Amino acid sequence: MSLTITWFLLLGAALFSIGVAGVLIRRNALVMFMSIELMLNAVNLTFVAVSKELGLIEGQVAALFVMVVAAAEVTIGLAIIVAVFRTRSSANVDELSEMKG
Repeated sequence: MSLTITWFLLLGAALFSIGVAGVLIRRNALVMFMSIELMLNAVNLTFVAVSKELGLIEGQVAALFVMVVAAAEVTIGLAIIVAVFRTRSSANVDELSEMKG
């Protein structure tokens, strides 16, 4: 049995759905952050699978750019979450919506 593009697209859709559910259901900033990273990885999987199927390199280049942006997002996002956690002692998003300047 060989793996076809359908399996990769189904896996990407499943990972993306899990990420969306994590963002919508959970209220912890770190869990939401990890869910967004899961969605980015699902998109990368889709880019690479379609690129491989079509014999093009553009999907792999797009996945590389997404990984670069995700690395920058991780750096900035975690710094913000750590700074907020130090001042509030909580990473609950509902509590953060009441921030004062």
